[in-house]
Amino acid sequence: MAKALKIARSHAAVEKPEARPSPIPPAERRAIGKKLRDTVPRDSHGAWRPHANRTDPLAILHAADATRQPGLVPLRYGRMLQSPFTFYRGSAGVMAADLSRTPATGIHVQACGDCHLLNFGGFATPERRLIFDINDLDETLPAPWEWDVKRLVASFVLAARSNQLSDANGRDAAIACARSYRRTMRDFTEMDVLETWYARLDEADFLAMLPPQRRAVLQKRIAKATAHSSSELVFPKLVETTGGEPRIHDNPPTIFHPDPTTAAGNLELIRQALPRYRETLNQDRRVLLDRYELVDAAVKVVGIGSVGTLCMVGLMMSIAGHPLFLQVKEANASVLEAYVGKSAYAHHGERVVQGQRLMQPASDLFLGWVTGPEDRQFYIRQLRDVKLSPLVETYDAEMLSIYGNACGWVLARAHAKAGDPWTISGYLGKQDQFDEAMGRFALAYADQAERDHAVLSNAVRAGIIDVNLER
Repeated sequence: MAKALKIARSHAAVEKPEARPSPIPPAERRAIGKKLRDTVPRDSHGAWRPHANRTDPLAILHAADATRQPGLVPLRYGRMLQSPFTFYRGSAGVMAADLSRTPATGIHVQACGDCHLLNFGGFATPERRLIFDINDLDETLPAPWEWDVKRLVASFVLAARSNQLSDANGRDAAIACARSYRRTMRDFTEMDVLETWYARLDEADFLAMLPPQRRAVLQKRIAKATAHSSSELVFPKLVETTGGEPRIHDNPPTIFHPDPTTAAGNLELIRQALPRYRETLNQDRRVLLDRYELVDAAVKVVGIGSVGTLCMVGLMMSIAGHPLFLQVKEANASVLEAYVGKSAYAHHGERVVQGQRLMQPASDLFLGWVTGPEDRQFYIRQLRDVKLSPLVETYDAEMLSIYGNACGWVLARAHAKAGDPWTISGYLGKQDQFDEAMGRFALAYADQAERDHAVLSNAVRAGIIDVNLER
């Protein structure tokens, strides 16, 4: 048991690869994992009951508002108000507090921190291959592996309810996800570590999971998304020409230049940041970046959890006259930090970038970080690169379980890449105890998310919280 704790502590420092654990043979690691079942039974993960001293979910959300732009906070709550599922997507901090009181083996991995099913999707690698993987890692931090799995499986029940599917359907998708995670983790213990590093779920792998009628629809979407560069596809939607010069088109409240003075400030912020951001790129990427010029910048509100943080889009034009959109996202402390300790990286933009590079099989060509005015921290990447979002709202029970299988595979690979697959797999074993426990937890925590959503709804009706409802 002491050796198991030693392994767990070593992986709590996974952000800093130089802090390496002493080598322990895989067979011994599996045995350590199996022994952990005595202290943390696999069935124990299925239980969820709110703690007697559970923090008010609205208090947690309000605390996060302190780092957000006040004018956008009502928009964030408006998006969360739409359904229990949208509330869940915007309340990673609430679940982090809850997860900190759930059973855990003490084995840490580089965790996503906001691991719900809509934070997965298709995107292009720098080598122009389309892969399916985790695509939002704003909250990444070393943490218990169980936390990512639990947040992911609960999202399947909420998605099922949102699609008017039964709880049995949602539970089946959650179990499929957990089963895929367990089996894939075991597969990685039988591979060389270099094979694990290279492993990825590409478009052919994902298409092979689908029934024929679904396959044809996705193939058409892939063909459209990959026919041109993403920036060229986005350019007509986001840009207008004013006085012969390209300019980002205002579409409030999601894309806008706040006012002439602030707009000039946003442009200047990015312009001044580019040289410092450039230094975080590899030399070959710096050469590429130097062939573009910044011509405009605007605020671009994205997602739900990020609403209110300063997110901008910069329009770059190449010397040949072709566009490139860079997304500049403010990075604050991870929601996990209060429960697992501070990041090994003082700069939260660097925390996100390094976590992304560690968890993904391939990351964006322009991924880097920078400090802006008032010591605000940002990370930068392309606005989108052949981004293919899952159409979860169209999924029936069969497709939701197939998608759960894909997400479970990807999460296991991410955790195995720089974590300890042997100990985790030894703990999970060959049987389905953990899978079934995740099905029970998913249902119970989805009920909790619905109760928390009702708390928000009541606060809005009482005039305690202002909301901006988009049309």
